[in-house]
Amino acid sequence: MRRISSVYLSGPERWTLGAADLMGRQRRLCAAAGVEPLFAGDTPLVERDGSEAMARELYAATLASLRRADAVIANLTPWRGPSADPSAAFEAGFASALGKPVFAYMNVFDEGHAEYAARVESLIGSVIGEDGVLRDPDEAAIEDFGLPETVMLWAEARRFFCIVTADPFDDVTGVGLCLEAMKAYAD
Repeated sequence: MRRISSVYLSGPERWTLGAADLMGRQRRLCAAAGVEPLFAGDTPLVERDGSEAMARELYAATLASLRRADAVIANLTPWRGPSADPSAAFEAGFASALGKPVFAYMNVFDEGHAEYAARVESLIGSVIGEDGVLRDPDEAAIEDFGLPETVMLWAEARRFFCIVTADPFDDVTGVGLCLEAMKAYAD
């Protein structure tokens, strides 16, 4: 049996308009599951002004929280484009390198955005290149494995949930599903 008593919640929540309420609901879900939630930004910072020093302090505090956590729940909802928040991707990879289990979810507006290649097509466009490969407007190849996210993010998750919701940036269903999967993983 693996003991999971703390979980790091990764994702773009802290940048959303209703961040405090959203993260509060996530904290309550974790508390109900008997797990301590950890977030980037939970550690009080010395620096108060947006600066390189503040960024380095936040980075160090985030890595300390990831090291302290027993597992990670990564919100991979597309953020500012067709892919996950780059910080969430980094945090999931860092946790994976530490040998910590990662559970992930993604919220999308409609079923058509549940597949990565279709989402890229819908949001920024794509064409089949002369070589028969699906390409974006910069002519870069697009991963097309029928998955909700790139291979490296999808494959690392012990469980990856894709939720169709009218409000992708406010829906906490994925956190609850990941907590349930985490409990089954720990049993």
